[in-house]
Amino acid sequence: MILACHGISKSFGENVIVTEGSFHIEEHEKAALVGPNGAGKTTLFKMIVGELSSDAGEIILTKGKTLGYLAQHQDMVSGGTIYEEVKLAKADIIAMEAQLRSIECELKHLKGDALTARLETYHRLTAAFERENGYAYESEITGVLKGLGFREEDFSKPVSTLSGGQKTRVSLGKLLLTKPDILLLDEPTNHLDLNSIAWLETYLLNYSGAVLIVSHDRYFLDRVVTKILEIELGSLMTYMGNYSAYAEKKRRLREAKLKEYLNQQQEIKHHEAVIEKLRSFNREKSIKRAESREKMLEKIKPVEKPVEMNTEIHLNLEPSRQSGNDVLTVEALGKSFPNQVLFQNVSFEIKRGEHIAIIGDNGTGKTTLLKILNQVLLADTGAFTLGANVEIGYYDQEHHVLHMDKTIFDEISDDYPELTNTKIRNMLAAFLFTGDDVFKRIGDLSGGERGRVSLAKLMLSRANFLILDEPTNHLDISSKEILEKALNDYTGTLLYVSHDRYFINQTATRILDLVNHTFVNYIGNYDYYLEKRDELTAAYAGREETISSSVEVVSEAKLSWQEQKEAQARERKRLNELKKTEECITGLEERDAEIDGLMMQEEVFTNSLRCQELANEKAAIAAKLEELYERWEELGT
Repeated sequence: MILACHGISKSFGENVIVTEGSFHIEEHEKAALVGPNGAGKTTLFKMIVGELSSDAGEIILTKGKTLGYLAQHQDMVSGGTIYEEVKLAKADIIAMEAQLRSIECELKHLKGDALTARLETYHRLTAAFERENGYAYESEITGVLKGLGFREEDFSKPVSTLSGGQKTRVSLGKLLLTKPDILLLDEPTNHLDLNSIAWLETYLLNYSGAVLIVSHDRYFLDRVVTKILEIELGSLMTYMGNYSAYAEKKRRLREAKLKEYLNQQQEIKHHEAVIEKLRSFNREKSIKRAESREKMLEKIKPVEKPVEMNTEIHLNLEPSRQSGNDVLTVEALGKSFPNQVLFQNVSFEIKRGEHIAIIGDNGTGKTTLLKILNQVLLADTGAFTLGANVEIGYYDQEHHVLHMDKTIFDEISDDYPELTNTKIRNMLAAFLFTGDDVFKRIGDLSGGERGRVSLAKLMLSRANFLILDEPTNHLDISSKEILEKALNDYTGTLLYVSHDRYFINQTATRILDLVNHTFVNYIGNYDYYLEKRDELTAAYAGREETISSSVEVVSEAKLSWQEQKEAQARERKRLNELKKTEECITGLEERDAEIDGLMMQEEVFTNSLRCQELANEKAAIAAKLEELYERWEELGT
């Protein structure tokens, strides 16, 4: 065991965070801390690292073990570059290397015992330097920075010029390179693109220390953790397994608890009805029996009713009218900024009812495309056409149309006066505004909170073509699940940018991957994209070093999504035929070997008629194999 919390309690006034909560983390264990927004996950982290004190209980870190903490928000003050800042994580190794170089200079001037003593020190330091992988620390720094999405040309950028998200990535890289015995990571994937998240998953899976993560990224949690700690309504529960296992166990436990509660309520009502009936007889014996039953009733320990889950809130999204079948046609679209080509010669179509996710690395132009489609930005080349009766509903985290002086409740009710108070509160609760929160002024909200209000308004817009930029940012898991169900039931058309792979898997029927300045089309969800990514990227977007020629091929071919779909069908057919051909070859080769064995048997080689039959069969097999080998080579290329 590396970390243990025993009976910890924490409150802020009447707001109870946790009461007598206990858990432990074993060495090398990968665990997650989950719970609704505001449940106290970050507070618990701050108690573990000593930034806050607990009201009761104890937190124990095993003696001699080191702890590293990544907070959600970084206020990094540094006069150095990205590389210089991250390099500080290797200060001990760098100092050791400097000492070794210094000793090497000294050795040429020493003799006798002084030389022997200095050589011993040199050998001891060299061994320690090798144990710490000192000879590879520079390549290790480069690997971590690239893994977190920084390019080599970024390494020399001053930290002072970085955004908050970039500073968080620098802090994460620095923390990973220090290699503490236990890592505490608060929302580590918030500012990472899909490739960087996948890299971090692999890094943490292979990490020699323990890891405790706060995250709303369910796909990430499914891949990395083997234990879930849940903090909710002041209680702390432990579940073994990944996130999906936890969600299933929690559902079953809640159903069992609800059944127990309902059965007890039925039993109590039965006792109360019997007592009332016995007392109505108004006889000595019946009254005594009623009193006896009342004593039995008093001894029953009440089962608490399970707390209603947010997932019982249902968002009903329905377009005001149906669009035509052709929703959007994009032709030869291109956009560049100084010294940066985002995309060029992009053509695709969107049909009514499709749910399409746009994915790709940070900075490749995903949000820019959405802004072009919503006429916030102009394209450099090409054009797009909206279909008949298409009404767009647009959610852009940087482009909120909100009234700063209004309350959250009034912001909704003024735009949708036909909604009842209950419907407005249910909608706002789905986006994490409950109780008196709904009366907060828009102007007093954080950027993330304003984003949630904008998303709530959009869900009420009744548009038939929703265009969303990172809709799950700032939502907890329960709210994501509510949104997923609403979008899956939505009969209109959906186009969105997201880094949330679980959300994409649940809601997308098609994926557009922005890679090497063009879009590669996948008819399926995120799991299908992972299965086909390497194959289709090579076919339609080429490799990084051959960008220009790859784009030219794509633009010349003008592959529409329908053509790409047909290409994928042809590829599946090719692979099936290849498999069947291989099976036929295997079967014939086995029969050929079997014939050879038969012809060595005395009862066969002494029978000329049987020998002739087998020889003819062997010749036929050889001819057939020749055809199959040729076909196999054709299918394999």
